Amino acid sequence: QLQACGGGLVQAGGSLTLSCIVSGSIFSIRDMGWYRQVPGKQRERIANIGSGYGTYYVVSVKGRFTISRDNAKNAVYLQMNSLKPEDTGLYYCNTFPASDLWGQGTLVTVSS
Repeated sequence: QLQACGGGLVQAGGSLTLSCIVSGSIFSIRDMGWYRQVPGKQRERIANIGSGYGTYYVVSVKGRFTISRDNAKNAVYLQMNSLKPEDTGLYYCNTFPASDLWGQGTLVTVSS
């Protein structure tokens, strides 16, 4: 299971930290990603982190978001700073590449 949490309503320029707890004993060897779905658009990967802690960010969030992981807790995090209204959407965690096992996601709303 992939349970994301930590979303909420925040003003533009604010910050949020999303967390995702992953069940399963092979978490430490899996690449993990954060994905975002905004109204009217397909879900897209916005960041991922490898088992060796290498990271990747899409251009739209690079420099503002930070993905991290804690293998001891089977957890992956997304620190989001300088949030913009266009960051509004449902955020999901999943493996990278994504499996078919999507959780409910957590809603982030950024007001202008």
